[in-house]
Amino acid sequence: MNNSNPRKRTPPQQMPPPSKHQTTSPTPAMEDEFVDEDVFMDETLIGEEEEYLILRDIEERQALATRLAKWVRPTLSDAYVFQSCGIIFQQLEIDYVIGESHRELLPSSTGPAAIIRVFGVTREGHSVCCHVHGFEPYFYISCPPGMGPDDISRFHQSLEGRMREANRNSRVPKFVRRVELVQKRSIMYYQQQKSQPFLKIVVALPTMVASCRGILDRGMHVDGLGMKSFMTYESNVLFALRFMIDYNIVGGNWIEIRAGKYKMTEKSLSSCQLEFDCLYSDLFSHAPEGEFSKMAPFRILSFDIECAGRKGHFPEPTHDPVIQVANLVTLQGEDQPFVRNVMTLKSCSPIVGVDVMSFDSEREVFLAWRDFIREVDPDIIIGYNICKFDLPYLIERAQTLGIPEFPILGRIRNSRVRVKDTMFSSRQYGTRESKDVTLEGRVQFDLLQAMQRDYKLSSYSLNSVSAHFLGEQKEDVHHSIISDLQNGNAETRRRLAVYCLKVHGFFIYL
Repeated sequence: MNNSNPRKRTPPQQMPPPSKHQTTSPTPAMEDEFVDEDVFMDETLIGEEEEYLILRDIEERQALATRLAKWVRPTLSDAYVFQSCGIIFQQLEIDYVIGESHRELLPSSTGPAAIIRVFGVTREGHSVCCHVHGFEPYFYISCPPGMGPDDISRFHQSLEGRMREANRNSRVPKFVRRVELVQKRSIMYYQQQKSQPFLKIVVALPTMVASCRGILDRGMHVDGLGMKSFMTYESNVLFALRFMIDYNIVGGNWIEIRAGKYKMTEKSLSSCQLEFDCLYSDLFSHAPEGEFSKMAPFRILSFDIECAGRKGHFPEPTHDPVIQVANLVTLQGEDQPFVRNVMTLKSCSPIVGVDVMSFDSEREVFLAWRDFIREVDPDIIIGYNICKFDLPYLIERAQTLGIPEFPILGRIRNSRVRVKDTMFSSRQYGTRESKDVTLEGRVQFDLLQAMQRDYKLSSYSLNSVSAHFLGEQKEDVHHSIISDLQNGNAETRRRLAVYCLKVHGFFIYL
């Protein structure tokens, strides 16, 4: 017995040995000794069981990681590792974040700045995250007649003061970085002269363009001119789009950064194989011609989920579990997927040519799919109604199950998927509600939205669309029997998995 047990009683006093005919019965103190011993042993057994479960969970996670490892991207060559070559990649997504100025690339800049992120893939299939520094947001206003350099300096100071009043909580050291006199030509109305003077106003952050525009629209006092309002030009151009326009970057073209012009990121922020920092002036955008009209080997994930809904109810993430997730991953330009798998809740009979992964709990299914996304690292995610149903359902269901680590599905570490309601309205298409799902570094393509935008059909159900374009439909598994198939056995769940996988065939052909 462990002498450190705090519940151990004081040993009983020594009793005289019983007579030969006397029956030995335990004293209350002896009973306490046995009780304490039994409790301690039970606790030990429970601890051993918990340890076994932890070890089993670790072994299962390691086994899953081994299965997923065969689908990872190709390893980097020494030229990339030692930065002895330039980096050429096909960009797929461009956005920006606010961060601290890069001390090595911009030694004279301090405070927060807009950092452009360019995601893409090299010819070898390596994933890329390029942090572009030094590009600043700006817009134009008409320059009042007779405004000289001294007047521009006073105007700059007045505008800086007004911006500081409007942004008192900001820690930006200087709101209006520069005011420059440039010669431009307005496309509004008929203009006889080829060019006229404009003031180019450069601000610290993209969000300050709207604030500065509001001040100029309402009017401000300028020495020598009095109270005056200004018409702004190009003040509604999005920051990332402005960057693309200025440097001739078009959607999906190739970008090159020569050797010696980039620095590998010291503290990796993404899961990309190549993550580096560079100046915007060191980027070279190739026109999509000749060799640069070819496509990089993008990884395209097609997925579909199945839910066990209640009888007579449409599935709700607060009540109904996700029972299967089917995945196909194809390289751009190839006909057949190199990954074909399905993750099921409870056992499932084998399917020829498919990697079947079965799990005992819904939590395990969710975490396995998250790990699958991280290892396979898809560039494009496609599906039918994934933006309005599948992805939001997974996110909300994970919240219901209490899995906070699940919605980290993008390429930025520790950045959760963001879902918000959106509405599109036009005379041609009417009003449609949807959801905007942000997976940083990955592009989502919802085939339902494409069908509704480009084709006039009587019905946009997947069966109707498949019949219209392919002349065939999915396997006949009505939604009313999905729960029954799930609650059956391994064979019935196999039928459901085949149905779920067949949906992907339609996605690829469509």
